[in-house]
Amino acid sequence: MTAEPTTTPLPSAAASLPAPTPPSTAAEPPDLVGVDSLFLAGPFIQLLDPLTGRMSSDAQAPFTVLIDHFEAQGLAVHNAHRREAWGAELMRPEVCTRIDQDEIRKADVFVAMPGHPASPGTHIEVGWASAFDKPIVLLLEKGREYTFLVQGLHTVATVEYVEYTDIAEVLPAVDAALRRAVARHREAAGRVG
Repeated sequence: MTAEPTTTPLPSAAASLPAPTPPSTAAEPPDLVGVDSLFLAGPFIQLLDPLTGRMSSDAQAPFTVLIDHFEAQGLAVHNAHRREAWGAELMRPEVCTRIDQDEIRKADVFVAMPGHPASPGTHIEVGWASAFDKPIVLLLEKGREYTFLVQGLHTVATVEYVEYTDIAEVLPAVDAALRRAVARHREAAGRVG
């Protein structure tokens, strides 16, 4: 079963959030011309096995599925998990913080799984992406509660939400959300400029 992307990530918050964006009826969604790179964020330290100091293959799976998917489309994917060998080569905080912020600043788009329980590091990265005015796609696990600031981020940034149970099953929805976020971001920039 494939979940449709939505801008109403939580039913309890639906009254305060905009109506879902319907899928495009065009044969091809807006293109990603000029989009060359993406930063993929998500929980990391909390997913490390305390015995091995590494992410299990199950914990890596959503990230590898997304990385492989985006790279197959020709996008350069920046991701701390892979860069730090899934925990085997953790960087010092003063190093990884600067690298992550620089890579988010340089990336054309930002995609994140905020995590449940909430990943503090990922939430900081979401804040940077918003502050750097990046088109954002947030992947929210179906049936989970997310912070109010994640739920309301679309009011201050260009955000598309995709609910999922299995990342591999919602890749078409992720692509559509990414294209919508980029198109909306370009449209807003055109109105300002």
